[in-house]
Amino acid sequence: MERISGFSLAKVALSRQVPDDFHQVSPFLKQKLKEMFGCDDPEQVVRHIIAEVRSRGDDALLDFTSKIDGVELTCLEVDRQRITSAYQEVDSGLVAALELAAGRIRSFHTSQRDSIGKGFTVDGLRQLIRPLERVGLYAPGGTAAYPSTVLMTAIPAKVAGVKETILASSPKSGGVIPPATLVAADIAGVDRVFSIGGAQAVAALAFGTASIPKVDKICGPGNIFVVLAKKLVYGAVDIDGLQGPSEVIIIADETADAGYCAADILAQAEHDPLASAILITTSSRLADEVDAEVERQLARLSRRAIIAESLRTGGRIVVVAGIDEAIELANLYAPEHLCLVGNGAAGWVDRISNAGCVFVGERSTVVLGDYVAGPSHVLPTGGTARFSSPLNVSDFVKFINVVWLDESDVKRIGPAAVAIARAEGLEAHARAMEKRLGK
Repeated sequence: MERISGFSLAKVALSRQVPDDFHQVSPFLKQKLKEMFGCDDPEQVVRHIIAEVRSRGDDALLDFTSKIDGVELTCLEVDRQRITSAYQEVDSGLVAALELAAGRIRSFHTSQRDSIGKGFTVDGLRQLIRPLERVGLYAPGGTAAYPSTVLMTAIPAKVAGVKETILASSPKSGGVIPPATLVAADIAGVDRVFSIGGAQAVAALAFGTASIPKVDKICGPGNIFVVLAKKLVYGAVDIDGLQGPSEVIIIADETADAGYCAADILAQAEHDPLASAILITTSSRLADEVDAEVERQLARLSRRAIIAESLRTGGRIVVVAGIDEAIELANLYAPEHLCLVGNGAAGWVDRISNAGCVFVGERSTVVLGDYVAGPSHVLPTGGTARFSSPLNVSDFVKFINVVWLDESDVKRIGPAAVAIARAEGLEAHARAMEKRLGK
């Protein structure tokens, strides 16, 4: 891991710089794209996939599933019998764990829904709150299964009152979605499940096909092609955000446990070679101990090649003079996950302005947030925590304003509308208002 000493150097290192080529791909992936599509630019490939799905619908989905995933499908939708039978293929302990997680996720988001309220009425004005009609959920499923993502997206939508939730997930060889994903979908109350992934799944959800209905919003993380597709269909539908590689900052003082800090760094780096794991500490001793612990623990991990690459490119240990500097750096970086560990850590929370989710104390590891704590683990990445929020119930409702004024209201505020309309050169506006004023 890169070692940085001092606030000034750390500030430069942790200032987000967006590269000219934001969507960098490996030479291997470029070659594969060239072979498949005759083009090695991911965005151009995604544009082509979206256009094909829009024009050819299900036929394009079947073709791309064969071409990209190597899976021949005869039917896109997973029937209810297959979902029910999936329980027999999943360890009972995992089913119980998913049910526990679902209960906590549902409880947290139900409390949030109740805090939003039912709208308001004031001075002739109202605001209505209405759930979205249909939402598309994306869960990665090609090389690994993520049942937790199904829970973290579907349950907030259901709590918000969304009438229909549609899950899309890449099929594995044989055309099946992993049983754990299907069980999670059932526990979360997902209405329909489709064996389709990648950019083609996003396009199908955005524009609809004969088999897959068009949705109002698409939620859930995915690879570069999923993210690019969400970006390109935004406007035809809403999206939850453009989630990138996962990231964590740990702020720790001299009292922190080096073993815990190292374990959390390794857990974050395990996600992806592009993940970022950063320790900011006021203690040079702790920095040394964490560095050594990372090496010790890494040797025993099965995904050490991925972790080593992640730590090489995105791992940092920063030593600063005090907690004030550490907090300033964290707010500058605006991490997806922020861990506060040390004496008085609870008192640091009110000074945090930019983070997706804050974990306070050594017991509150990010791993709990990933799976069972309660809040959705779909969080802003890449510094977007400066202006965006975690996936919440509020993402699945819309607000409708209602104006219902009487004659006394018109007399009281109408002349101001006339004055502003004429100042903007909109005479028809002014006259429409004056008619109601009897002029």
